[in-house]
Amino acid sequence: MAALFSFEAHTPYRLFFSGKVEAITLALTDGEISVRAGHSFFTAPVASCILRITDETGAERAAFVADGILEVKNRKTVLMADAAEWPEEIDAARALAAKERAEAEAREALFRFERETAKAKLRRAEFRLKASELLAASAAARAAPVS
Repeated sequence: MAALFSFEAHTPYRLFFSGKVEAITLALTDGEISVRAGHSFFTAPVASCILRITDETGAERAAFVADGILEVKNRKTVLMADAAEWPEEIDAARALAAKERAEAEAREALFRFERETAKAKLRRAEFRLKASELLAASAAARAAPVS
C-alpha cells in the first residue's frame, strides 16, 4: 500500500475536498507536478487545470480548479483555489458560452492586460469543458458492455 498524506482543497466559498490521498497531480504556473507523501516542502502558484486526486483506495478522481496557491507541508498539503468543481457540477453549455466570449474578447483586445485577462478566462473555460468531457467519457465507459 502506498503512503498517504492529508490533502485539502479550498475555494473562497467552500471546503472542496478533504481527506487522505496517495497522490495529487495539477499544473503549476511553470509546469505540471505530482505530489506524494514525503514530497519536499514548497509553496507555488497554480494555473487553471485539471486536478487529479488518487485516493487511499487507489481510485483516481478529476476536477477543474482555477488559479490558486498550493502549499506542501509536513503534515498537510493545501490547495487554495479561486474555484474548484467536480465534473458533475459543471454546466458544459455555460462553459462553452464562456469560451466563445473569451475568444471574442481576445480577438478584440487592444491592450496587453485585456489580452491576458481574456486568455485567463479562455483557459478556465477550456479546462471546465475538459473536466465535463472526462465525466462524459467515464459515463460512457461504465455503460459500455463488457465482453
